[in-house]
Amino acid sequence: MKRLFSILAITCLMAIGTVNVNATTYASTTATVTTITQDDADASGEDLSFHQELKKRFIEGGPGFMGIVLLCLILGLAIAIERIIFLNLSTTNTKKLTQNVEDALASGGIEAAKEVCRNTKGPVASIFYQGLDRADEDIDAAEKAVVAYGGVQMGQLEKNVSWISLFIALAPMLGFMGTVIGMIQAFDKIEAAGDMQPSLVAGGIKVALLTTVFGLIVAIILQIFYNYIIAKIDSIVNDMEDASITLMDLLVRHKK
Repeated sequence: MKRLFSILAITCLMAIGTVNVNATTYASTTATVTTITQDDADASGEDLSFHQELKKRFIEGGPGFMGIVLLCLILGLAIAIERIIFLNLSTTNTKKLTQNVEDALASGGIEAAKEVCRNTKGPVASIFYQGLDRADEDIDAAEKAVVAYGGVQMGQLEKNVSWISLFIALAPMLGFMGTVIGMIQAFDKIEAAGDMQPSLVAGGIKVALLTTVFGLIVAIILQIFYNYIIAKIDSIVNDMEDASITLMDLLVRHKK
């Protein structure tokens, strides 16, 4: 948890610094970026690269809402990467662990099997240990311990995942809000000029549409990571349930 807070703090500082820099340089950069990129394109006869085009559109969208959308992406990716690392470290070769526990029960009894679980990482090994620790009482006590600790481990696997879904919903909503504000500014310009001229509203409408596009891009990227994390959690939970049933069978045979 401390590692996660450290990652979030660093990414927040980076994002805030990026937004501040964009806000400081926005006025001068917006005035020159179109001319520079157009001159470069005319001189080389080639289109802008994807990275250059993305940077250009981001600057044109403005530092306000674009910076907030970028912050959603950074925080969402930080949590997603932390969860992916945690879930990969939590993955256990269940078949191998079950075989090792069975061999330890046959050769050294409960204590030997518990030692195998202590030397193995992952929620499955932790569940095995809790069941074996109650094996001296009776099978019902071991089963209750396995079920209770399985719920605890499931909560650990799903921790902070709801924040990713929040950023998935928040990014396009911020983009749409930027669109609405941009349209309001465009109509304010029409009202002030008293005439409907395309040049008056083109800039505001373009900024409005850019915030929507970037919000949707952020949501799509985070949705891919979110679906992978959910699939990984489901896989580990299925392994935990299968391993729990296998452990109960092993304890019953060992009691006999």
